[in-house]
Amino acid sequence: MRDEGSRSGLLAENIVHFARVLRRAGIPLGPASVVDAVRAVEVAGIARRDDFYWTLHSIFATRRDQHATFDEAFRLFWRSRQQLRHMLNAPLADEEEREPAAPRAAATRVAEALFDAGLRGRTRHEEEPDIDARLTSSADELLRRRDFAQMSAGEMAAAEAALQKMRLPDDRVPTRRAVAAPPPGSVDLRRTIRASLRTGGGMIALRHRRPAEIHPPIVVLADISGSMAAYARVLLHFFHAIGRSRRVHTFLFGTRLTNVTRELRRRDPDEALAAVAAAVPDWSGGTRIATALHEFNRKWSRRVLGQGAIVLLFTDGLEREPGNDLGKEMDRLHRSCRRLVWLNPLLGYAGFSARARGVRAMLPHVDEFRSAHSLESVADLCRALGQEGAGGDPRRWLHATGDRAA
Repeated sequence: MRDEGSRSGLLAENIVHFARVLRRAGIPLGPASVVDAVRAVEVAGIARRDDFYWTLHSIFATRRDQHATFDEAFRLFWRSRQQLRHMLNAPLADEEEREPAAPRAAATRVAEALFDAGLRGRTRHEEEPDIDARLTSSADELLRRRDFAQMSAGEMAAAEAALQKMRLPDDRVPTRRAVAAPPPGSVDLRRTIRASLRTGGGMIALRHRRPAEIHPPIVVLADISGSMAAYARVLLHFFHAIGRSRRVHTFLFGTRLTNVTRELRRRDPDEALAAVAAAVPDWSGGTRIATALHEFNRKWSRRVLGQGAIVLLFTDGLEREPGNDLGKEMDRLHRSCRRLVWLNPLLGYAGFSARARGVRAMLPHVDEFRSAHSLESVADLCRALGQEGAGGDPRRWLHATGDRAA
């Protein structure tokens, strides 16, 4: 039986390894936090699993958005009562462990952190695999051009990480509100007169102003029907990333319209996407574009389309019941926003043509028609959002289709 010193040493060693896993999973931790955690566990004791959990949580998870990552890391690192008892060499109270039925937030990132920790923890006598980095640049270029629907699980994870790093250009627009500014600029009479009162009118120093500039809000309308679900799941990472620095309102639609703006505002991407999945009841269902646009125009357009909003409409345009309503709702949406950009992953196919009735009904009412099937196309979108009319005239697709049909 191990003595008390070896038991404490084993406990401290495993807390250090656990802190490394948390650091690789995205929680910033330093040596001081590890020392505090070891001391806190020694004071609080480890008689109960819950006590051990909350003791480490109070030291390592200092922000609310870190809770999901810590919870998943603790569940995987201290997986079973037998393993925990073996590691800590101490009795634990019998408590029932319940495995979740649904995927948990931060599960992928924590699993990769544990795997990375396992690789880095090998002995120096183990053979290291030889890595040929000559094709790294070529592989990166292929990943940027590969269709999201054709990616493997590893490529999908790399694409999601790349989308989280993308940022939009500085496309601020002037507003009607004026702010103080150095000359040159228009004279601000109110501030000038107020400043002159301080000197009794003996000296008048002109004050100037200029229009305030803001980033226009972005409104996302994303199709999550069966044909679009694979693309939408990846692009939600992009919408989550741009929401950190911009006002982004996100709506998902299949057979109904769902506002997921609040869910995507969570800082942790895995936690945000898990909340979106729980809030959307019609994922991978049918498509009713006209119905969804009608509900948005009637309930939400006046709330979110102010201040020169840009609308990103993400759909393939394959409406189940195309008719006059689709064109009418598209026209109303186009008139309500400053810029309407249609993102269609079908443009990634060389043989695409605007023959579907839904596509032909929508094209006359959009400002730009772009693809969103790969990392390269999303990067092009980020650059183009800072340039008005960068996508050309979408109606040329209608003329090209008519020429081929003739």
